[in-house]
Amino acid sequence: MLTFTALGPFQAWADGAPLDLGGQRQRAVLARLLVAGGRAVPVNTLIDELWPGSPPAQALSTIQGYVSRLRRALEPGRAPREEAGVLVSAPPGYALRARTDQVDAWHFESLVKSDGGPAQVWAAMETALGLWRGPALAEFEELSWAATEAGRLEELRLIAVERRADAGLALGRATSLVADLEAHATAYPLREEAWRLLALALYRMGRQGDALAALRRARAVWRDELGLDLSAGLRRLEGDMLAQRLEEPAPPPVPGAADRGVLRVLVADDQALVRAGLRAMLASEDGVALAGEAANGEEAIAGVRDTRPDVVLLDIQMPRLDGLAAARRILAGERPPKVVMMTTFGSDENLYAALRAGVSGFVLKTSPPEQFLAAIRAAAAGDALIDPAVTTRLISAFAGRTDPDSPPALAGLSDERLDVLKLVARGLTNRQIGQTLSLPEEEVSLMVKSLLEHLGLFDRAQLVMAAYESGLVTPGGK
Repeated sequence: MLTFTALGPFQAWADGAPLDLGGQRQRAVLARLLVAGGRAVPVNTLIDELWPGSPPAQALSTIQGYVSRLRRALEPGRAPREEAGVLVSAPPGYALRARTDQVDAWHFESLVKSDGGPAQVWAAMETALGLWRGPALAEFEELSWAATEAGRLEELRLIAVERRADAGLALGRATSLVADLEAHATAYPLREEAWRLLALALYRMGRQGDALAALRRARAVWRDELGLDLSAGLRRLEGDMLAQRLEEPAPPPVPGAADRGVLRVLVADDQALVRAGLRAMLASEDGVALAGEAANGEEAIAGVRDTRPDVVLLDIQMPRLDGLAAARRILAGERPPKVVMMTTFGSDENLYAALRAGVSGFVLKTSPPEQFLAAIRAAAAGDALIDPAVTTRLISAFAGRTDPDSPPALAGLSDERLDVLKLVARGLTNRQIGQTLSLPEEEVSLMVKSLLEHLGLFDRAQLVMAAYESGLVTPGGK
């Protein structure tokens, strides 16, 4: 099956294997047709938008060459004279023909706009948000059409976050939503819905004082930023809270509700005793469940394909196919799970390579259960856990090596963000960084996200690599 992903690195896939789409501008042709949503894009528009202000003399033939090569990549089995079925001619230009479920951005938009009761909306928004793997169309951000579409998709993503939270409140899940809503309101303080949802979630937890304090924070931000008081809707909500007129709705019955929100974990280790211990750990913890087991790298890859886990605990050294090779193949797949590496020693060169490959951190096999569980939850949340007991020791053996794909410089970062990056590289959590720098944990979380965006990275583990490889942090230094 041919699929396309734009909610993160732009790519086309054939049965889960990435296709060679050529260079940046050739890829941009396909991305522009994807953004058109199946509508035809005239060739003149493609030329103007791919070479803003200064198209080359041979722009038309260049576009035609791009289209020809893209067609061969997308439909390698098509006969020479057979009409293209994916990237089609649609005078005076071209169009992308695909089903909604073949394009993550199209599928995402259809889910965000779907209707239903709270349970249906919750499930739809969960699925929609799970399609995101990073900033949309980031590699084309210098082109105005891509920046405009990225902004539109980001607005839909924020709507999905808020629709999910609204459905969650109706389902009686206020407690599990507060942390996410706090981060959302802090990141987007001018969004009325963000503050409404946060205040409601706090109120329904019995934290009336905190709910009113959240609305006071919103009022202060709006006055400082806009010179306005709260909206009429938020003022009414504040008055209802003060008068205690709000009641928590009884959540409707949700079939299979006990299974919702459970993190499914695949355990891959060649030692049966280790697997048994991890199996027992998962069985004793609420909110996590065993998705499957594997005794080598090949079984791990097959297990990911068959069970679609949220997180994979993967031993770095296994027979038949080692953990590093398995991790690379798992992470190269379409909509891959998060991968947390397990190791016996903290000085393994393969582990360093695994961090570069984009795994969500690592844990020592001798770590206590809470460390494993923290790593699983951090990875599932899009964060990463780098075991501070081995981070510096691991990097010290390989410091000074450069990676051609790593960020060449840290220009443009403020001193405060550089301090945060240094502490991330030392293996500190957001809470520990906040305590060190006297910053709220939520603010640290936002700064880490901004670092990822600035450097074009997707995982906290890659921030560690960037800090060491750029020379910002040195083994044993401070």
